[in-house]
Amino acid sequence: PDRARARALLADLGLAGLEARRPAQLSGGQRQRVALARTLIEDRPVVVLDEPFSALDAATRAQMQDLAARHLAGLTVILITHDPLEAARLCHAAFLLDARGTRPLALPATPTPRALDDPQVLAAQAALFRSLMPCAA
Repeated sequence: PDRARARALLADLGLAGLEARRPAQLSGGQRQRVALARTLIEDRPVVVLDEPFSALDAATRAQMQDLAARHLAGLTVILITHDPLEAARLCHAAFLLDARGTRPLALPATPTPRALDDPQVLAAQAALFRSLMPCAA
């Protein structure tokens, strides 16, 4: 393994100096970032991320989303999320999977990661919520 690259990635993830800690010595958010580091260090052409930011506080979540987007640019990424804002910020295409099957969801046609306060992102987030809650107005 490229130790220098691994240390740089850990530093990007806010984990510098924690390399020798055991999992039980890390917080839930730190463990989640270690899992993200393991994924990012692999350099695979196809990456599956299953709720990779779910245990993070809101500010760290946004930072890690931006970092992951930078590291994974140009790769095929399948992001599994229950967070409409995350889908609206990070995805080029999104699909809702439910008992009726799979259906595409509308997203802004702008580069990712999109800004948290982008009006198109906020509108897409609202539309995604409406798709999840069909009885909501």
